[in-house]
Amino acid sequence: MNYRSLLNRLRAYVALATSVCAHPVEMKPFPMDSKELSGGAADLAFLLDAPAGKRGFIQVKDGHLATPDGRRFRIWGTNVVAAGCTPSREGATILAAQLARFGINCLRFHFLDRPAPNGIIDPARNDTREFDAARLDRFDFFVAELKKRGIYVNLNLNVGRTYKEGDGVRDWELLGFAKGLTYFDERLLELQREYARKLLTHRNPYTGAEYRHEPAVLMIEMVNENSIVESWVNNRLLGKAARRNPGTWTDIPASYERALTAKFNDWLRRKLDSAELGQLRAAAGAAEGAPVPRLRPAEFAAAPALRFHTEAKFYMELEDAYFQSMRALIRDELGAKALLVGTRANTVYPLLASAARLDIVDGHTYWQHPRYIEDKSTGRRTGFEIGNTPMVNEPLRSSVIELSKAAVAGKPYTVSEVNHPFPNEYSSEGVPILTAWAALQDWDGIFWFSFGNSDPAQWRNHQAGHFELRPDPVKMTQIAAGALAFLRGDVRPAEKTVPRSYSAGQVRESLRLPRTERPYFTPGFPLSIPLRHATRVASLDGAPPGDFPAGTVNPIESDTKELLWDVTGDKMGVVTVNTARTQALVGFLRARARTLPNLAAAVTNDFCAVVLTSIDGQPLARSRKMLLAVGARVANTGMKWDQKRTSLLDWGGPPTLIEPVAGTITLRNLAGAAQVEAAPLSSAGNPMGAPIRAKKTAAGWEFAAGDPATTWYLITRR
Repeated sequence: MNYRSLLNRLRAYVALATSVCAHPVEMKPFPMDSKELSGGAADLAFLLDAPAGKRGFIQVKDGHLATPDGRRFRIWGTNVVAAGCTPSREGATILAAQLARFGINCLRFHFLDRPAPNGIIDPARNDTREFDAARLDRFDFFVAELKKRGIYVNLNLNVGRTYKEGDGVRDWELLGFAKGLTYFDERLLELQREYARKLLTHRNPYTGAEYRHEPAVLMIEMVNENSIVESWVNNRLLGKAARRNPGTWTDIPASYERALTAKFNDWLRRKLDSAELGQLRAAAGAAEGAPVPRLRPAEFAAAPALRFHTEAKFYMELEDAYFQSMRALIRDELGAKALLVGTRANTVYPLLASAARLDIVDGHTYWQHPRYIEDKSTGRRTGFEIGNTPMVNEPLRSSVIELSKAAVAGKPYTVSEVNHPFPNEYSSEGVPILTAWAALQDWDGIFWFSFGNSDPAQWRNHQAGHFELRPDPVKMTQIAAGALAFLRGDVRPAEKTVPRSYSAGQVRESLRLPRTERPYFTPGFPLSIPLRHATRVASLDGAPPGDFPAGTVNPIESDTKELLWDVTGDKMGVVTVNTARTQALVGFLRARARTLPNLAAAVTNDFCAVVLTSIDGQPLARSRKMLLAVGARVANTGMKWDQKRTSLLDWGGPPTLIEPVAGTITLRNLAGAAQVEAAPLSSAGNPMGAPIRAKKTAAGWEFAAGDPATTWYLITRR
């Protein structure tokens, strides 16, 4: 980096730090403590078509999700995790009602395969092969409550299962979640098939249907964030695991390393002729009769093409064989009609090649996922670090870029996990930005991670972890606004789709590309393309990609002219969304004010998001009922940052605090309006006192936001 570039970067950081501290707005309590079942001025349950599956199973038509009668279907979903999957009956009713009120039409069940009370596995046994009857009943009742309200189900099969001695699994106490091993170990494969049969053939007494025949089950995911190819690339197939209960991301035990190497050598003898095998032995330095060793990532760069590509093919075949065997079990043997997903596939293209042979392709990402700090001797977490910088300043590293590389032509694409994890101070940008570009890319669904991991009886009015959405008053009200915009398709799909094709060799070679090329695994691909146009993988076994359209750096505008991502040299990014029914301003709005046809905001907050969307489906210029979501920082009471503002010294406690968006909101060009009112809403979506009557000015209808503290308003006009 030259001196001028370094100086400019330092100036940008100073400007950003100065901005964050220059105009502080006092944090105010605004806990999301509602457990009301229905009603409220902002109840969006009308967006759902209840009961779920009443017309039959959701299917694939023309590369997208569709109802049985052929209408386009989009998923606006979220996750429940562990104990959140099996609430009490009262809790299930509350949860289902809450989700419907926020416009959620599909729920992903995550970590269902844990011992009760955190899952449905019977904890009293010496194995993990039977369900806990009480927790299974809770799950059944919850599914029925969801179905009743028009909320579909996404079932995850293998996520967090850990094994016991009675399972007959070798080195069971050293496996953790057994990621990677689930693809090739025969006992683990047998147990996965057994679990799938038990769950999918179980009859829900509250719906009367077995899960394999339940039309409210929209999709079934086979494994979560689990890939044998990724395990290889990430140095987790070394055979050095020796710690009991090692957690999520772990190396494999030595016995499994030996078994995998033996399987690899058996495969080589079947796939290669004697001359090819001799060349491979020579390249690997293996003596005659000795097994060919598997490559370690540190050896990738220097490995001859024959050795590297041969081993990559081995892992790819293991992965594909696993997905196809599970597909045969679920679809052919059990007769399940739900759509099938392998695992999230936006990380490496060899995984995408096998996952794309199923019904739906899926992706996960998090903006600045916490980096956990562990005590190496015990493996226990002792803290975390986050970047705590705004995505709006880094469009070419954004969640949109990370997710868009896995969309495949002719296949529905969903995002089943995404979030700006707490306590990022710029998290108000996450929901509106991804909502807009997911629509531009014409993706089929988003599942925000996660609504919660507990029964409503245990809900607390503060953030106890990084990912829970329910206590976050900014994200939840933005999700309500996003439901309206995304399910209606307010942002038009891009006018142009940029296809990408790769040869089979390029797919494998992508695993050892230089790090500078890994954001898209496509040398020469301008990273601004997914922010301007749609892009899809046309082939992973075809002709190499051709020339791509030239890239632009700033501002980046969608080809529909509805989305604009603008970052100036002083790193004060602003995103605008400009459609007939939804408009939004996101980013450093105090320093870089923007005016849209129906919306303007003159705020005292340095960073915030302002989203205006029609509730009645009319264009904003004529709408009589609109939702205004306004969000900035969220924190816990008593929360304390470290000196660098990259970790917390004290998480604090209840109640949740918000930085109210304060200033003047102007609603512009409201044709024929005689009176406009803005009703501040409570966390339950009900008016907080008398509505604020907007003042008619030359600029439009203006009102003062910020008092009372809230994150959303119901706008009505006469």
